[in-house]
Amino acid sequence: MGNQLEFRHFKYFLAVAKELHFRKAAEQLYISQPGLSRQIKQMEDNLDIKLFERNNRKVALTKAGQYLKKELETNFKRLDDILSQAKLLHDGIDGNLKIGYIGSAMQKSIPEFLLKFRDTNPNVLVNLTEIDNNRQIEALLNQEIDIGFVRLERVPEGLEMHSIFEETFSLVLPKKHAINATNFEQLSQFKDEHFILFDASYSESYYEKIMQIFDDSGFYPTILHSTVNASSIFRLVENDFGISIVPTSLQNGYNLDVKFIELTNIRQLTTLKIVWNSSNTNPLLENFLNVVNHFVKINFNKK
Repeated sequence: MGNQLEFRHFKYFLAVAKELHFRKAAEQLYISQPGLSRQIKQMEDNLDIKLFERNNRKVALTKAGQYLKKELETNFKRLDDILSQAKLLHDGIDGNLKIGYIGSAMQKSIPEFLLKFRDTNPNVLVNLTEIDNNRQIEALLNQEIDIGFVRLERVPEGLEMHSIFEETFSLVLPKKHAINATNFEQLSQFKDEHFILFDASYSESYYEKIMQIFDDSGFYPTILHSTVNASSIFRLVENDFGISIVPTSLQNGYNLDVKFIELTNIRQLTTLKIVWNSSNTNPLLENFLNVVNHFVKINFNKK
């Protein structure tokens, strides 16, 4: 292999690998299509590797091209993280911890974890993003976030997950609804109501658990709306579009005209869990896990 490859060659390769179309990639890169083709051919010749299969109809990556695309994307992401960390250090900040979470985690767990974390890591930038369970898993695998707070039963290989706390479910009703905690008997009292639930895309296992609650109660709910956002559920309930079932911790932190009835007479519980990528090298990850371990013994493996 020669030594003529430059950073631009990898940039050009990734553009074509993403678009699988030389003209579109060239337009994105603001260079001519023939010029881009020459650069890719030069890269292939230099590496002595065929990266693309080309014919008049389509462009496709070879196995070697697929591998190179995956590895370059991973390592360019790592390079971006390194450069970002260097800039933070230059600006007097010790590092950056990126946390993804579902809404209920912010009502109970995350605030106390962050307060304790700040005691020992006062000069750290923490980025918080509310995203649904499945998107958190994708972001963790791509190391776009360092830590996630989810309600899932299982995660892909390469991710570690441990329970934080288990809790009950609660009914959410409009404030003026005739049924309240004193005259509530069983969920079947609501068999004729419209329900507003977290969408299955929020978490398939969570959705299945909610359906089990209805199954145990002897009816299938009429689902009028579904969403991945707790505040949307509460707004819809508040405006009499229906009722809902949510984790009990979500009754904290919202100032709405709804009321909650805790479902203490059902077998289903929901568990908030913390999840992270075991190959993540951010030193702040272990610091945060140590903080969580102060509250909940998660028995994580230190790398």
